Amino acid sequence: MGAHERLRRWIARPVFAPAVDLRGRRIIVTGCTPGSLGFETARTLLSWGADVTVTTRTAPERTAADLQAAVATIGGHGAVEADTLDLADAGSVGRFTEAFRNRHAGKLDVLVNNAGIHLDLLSQATEPLRAPDGHEIHWRTNYLGTLHLTLRLLPLLLANGRDSGDARVVNVSSRLHNRGRNAGLFTPPEKHNSWVAYGLSKLALNHATFELHRRYGGSAGPLRAYCLHPGAVYTHIAGKGLAGSPRVARARTTLAPVETLFLRTPSEGAQTQIYCASHPTAAGGHYYRSCAVAQPTADCADTGVASRLYDQTVAWVDRLG
Repeated sequence: MGAHERLRRWIARPVFAPAVDLRGRRIIVTGCTPGSLGFETARTLLSWGADVTVTTRTAPERTAADLQAAVATIGGHGAVEADTLDLADAGSVGRFTEAFRNRHAGKLDVLVNNAGIHLDLLSQATEPLRAPDGHEIHWRTNYLGTLHLTLRLLPLLLANGRDSGDARVVNVSSRLHNRGRNAGLFTPPEKHNSWVAYGLSKLALNHATFELHRRYGGSAGPLRAYCLHPGAVYTHIAGKGLAGSPRVARARTTLAPVETLFLRTPSEGAQTQIYCASHPTAAGGHYYRSCAVAQPTADCADTGVASRLYDQTVAWVDRLG
């Protein structure tokens, strides 16, 4: 290990999840393009013996091949398959969940909701970027799409959880949920800001996590629900967010050696979601950071808001049919 890497690790201080025997477990990980947190999450879970279904919006076969090659270098017993999934497209969610049920006869132990977007990092747009159905794009993808997928798969998770005693939903949130406020969950802010829009989607995801656990976890059932901040990680998501500013994007590429010094690698950043998806004693119903329970913002403690938001989201999913 060179001096640069030793310094980087001292600054980033990554924490690693302990290995767990996952043979016999079926896991879905969304958002698994190479170089992403999802890819590294799937790679580790496969190496520990889980059978993993990964999703990407494009080229799923290539992702599966890349994962197989990556796992072959470190050993592992799990099988991987890949499928197309676009969380902003209700039809795509429906097709994926139906195909998954048919392929695996309802077998699902863990859902890792890793996929998400953060567009317009410079917050140049004065009007919200919208999905085809009219919803603000961060809200539609990071929250509504994620909950649509989760609610469609929830019966499988609960059925398998009753047999195994351990079904899990792991939602990859962000410390940037602190940019959102509960009032904005029901009445969007008058002035658009992409960072606030992103924060609102992650705040909503935290609320959904805690509400899922209250309704279906602990003494209420076999489901454990988790949300987490992966840390500051060097991934491709920032490049996508700078797509509208080539000059800044080029500057970021030039400064990458400095930037990577202060950020975790995708493998290091994936450790907390790996921990939540696998560790036998990881308690559900909490927000995690660096493989440990952490404190989210005070807005997350409002159970009335969580219940109201969850019920509205269930009604929205039901209307999709």
